[in-house]
Amino acid sequence: MLSNRELFDRRKTRTRAAIRRNSGGRVRLSVFRSSKHIYAQVIDDGGGVTLVAASSLEKAVRERLKTGADRAAASEIGKLIAARAIEAGIREVVFDRGGYRYHGRVEALAAAAREGGLSF
Repeated sequence: MLSNRELFDRRKTRTRAAIRRNSGGRVRLSVFRSSKHIYAQVIDDGGGVTLVAASSLEKAVRERLKTGADRAAASEIGKLIAARAIEAGIREVVFDRGGYRYHGRVEALAAAAREGGLSF
């Protein structure tokens, strides 16, 4: 029987393979969700470079939030990553949810990024 971590890694691998097939050269908006914080990065896989990043650990964000582990924090990070990406000239991305379900904090981050002007 597979452990939860092994199942998570399988889902993540499946998601990333689908993203590579369907990306069409767009950069990837990757989400990492821990028990206390949420992180987002815009990554150029061709160059292997992180172009833009945001997390609930940043001091300016942390002061406005009650906790970094709720939907409010996720939507705040979604807006922030969208603003930084647009400032860097990026409007089209592929959303990489990793092994997480598109639900809760991940969904809130994606919705806020869309509202902020990113297209995926």
